[in-house]
Amino acid sequence: MSQESKDLQFKVLIEQDENGVFVASAPAIPGCHTQGDTYEEAVKGIEEAIQLCLEVAKDDKTYKEKIDFSEVENRKPRFLGIINIPIRLGFSL
Repeated sequence: MSQESKDLQFKVLIEQDENGVFVASAPAIPGCHTQGDTYEEAVKGIEEAIQLCLEVAKDDKTYKEKIDFSEVENRKPRFLGIINIPIRLGFSL
């Protein structure tokens, strides 16, 4: 039996927290996140985290079923953008 191999492209979110730390996550993969002191460290870290999560999924059917592969299979990447929209709050928090 041959092992099928394919390239997948997961969407990754990278944000910078209040302390300047870059936090990266792959929303399609539960629990798949990392952080880094730089953007580049966060990107490298999330690539490694995705690989590790997929390795776990290979042997853990329950975990594999929780991953949203529909996002990455047979689709061309289509990213429109993310923006921050300032909204004036009419009351105090």
